Amino acid sequence: MAPSHVLRCCQRGLAWIPVIFIALVVCWSYYAYVVELCIYTIPSTGEKIIYLVVFHLSFIMFVWSYWKTIFTRPANPSKEFCLPKAEKEQYEKEERPEAQQEILKRVASSLPLYTRTGAGAIRYCDRCQVIKPDRCHHCSACDMCVLKMDHHCPWVNNCVGFSNYKFFILFLAYSLIYCLFIAATVLQYFIKFWTLCRRKSAENCPKSDLPDSHAKFHVLFLFFVAAMFCISILSLFTYHLWLVGKNRSTIEAFRAPVFRNGPDKNGFSLGFTKNIAQVFGDQKKYWLLPVFTSQGDGLTFPTRLVASDPEQPTVVLHPDTQSKSAEDGAIQQSSPLSESQNRLLDNHLHTNEDQGNALKSDESETITISMESES
Repeated sequence: MAPSHVLRCCQRGLAWIPVIFIALVVCWSYYAYVVELCIYTIPSTGEKIIYLVVFHLSFIMFVWSYWKTIFTRPANPSKEFCLPKAEKEQYEKEERPEAQQEILKRVASSLPLYTRTGAGAIRYCDRCQVIKPDRCHHCSACDMCVLKMDHHCPWVNNCVGFSNYKFFILFLAYSLIYCLFIAATVLQYFIKFWTLCRRKSAENCPKSDLPDSHAKFHVLFLFFVAAMFCISILSLFTYHLWLVGKNRSTIEAFRAPVFRNGPDKNGFSLGFTKNIAQVFGDQKKYWLLPVFTSQGDGLTFPTRLVASDPEQPTVVLHPDTQSKSAEDGAIQQSSPLSESQNRLLDNHLHTNEDQGNALKSDESETITISMESES
């Protein structure tokens, strides 16, 4: 017991090494740009002021989004998805997988679950002892189930999921802007220093207005580091923008989620505009700020209505122009909905107004609305 605990502590300590490395690189880049380049190298005062103002704006947004990505705790399934005490004891006593699945199906019948395992079984985490909500996965590094898990990122030492995916996208965006700005503004001085170093031994080498000090090494190395990070971040940022546009996680991009009707890689796609709003929210003024504005609760997600699902409750509307109930817009449900299902219904009607409602009218007195929302 003690050795495993010590090993676990060592693993957690070592996991911070990539974050510390990035922090040291960022601190050095700040010193090299502000002190060595702007203060000691650039002769023009106006150029210094402009460079310093833009640099600090990008630096603040980069550090802010990076901080939020690191220290925002991943969201976990609520108690609603835990097995009740009686069913839990019965599940642990059962040795047959078929019997265990029957227990899980009884409990899951009142939960808003639309995805299954590849074999069509209820997704259950034996480690966390919870029924996994849609798009939820267990992270072995964090040792917990994470809502809408995208991946575990060693550079932030955290799981990227529902609670911090927006912060992660902004972190990539601002780090790309940070590196691009540094590389673009350092380029001319990089060329001058590089040329000066190569021609320094020449007899007729022209005099340079640049200081012949250790600043040139910082400037040269700063450009190489900024360009290197810029190339690597650009590819990752582009890929995640594509994922946001498709409303997929990294896990779902490699393995399509399985619904009751089979795998569907576009099962959660609501259209480009609504897919963006799922991550960044409805208020565009907050899109560029690392504050949480993502839609939903991470437990339920609106989906495309590919086909009606007989296992889910059906909402029936009785429009009778001569009855009082129709005048009041009364809605009757064929079976009671849980708290999460009500949240799903409200969210679904709000976000899927033009795509998510399948209205079937046979010119009679009943209109049936079939809803299939997959988290």
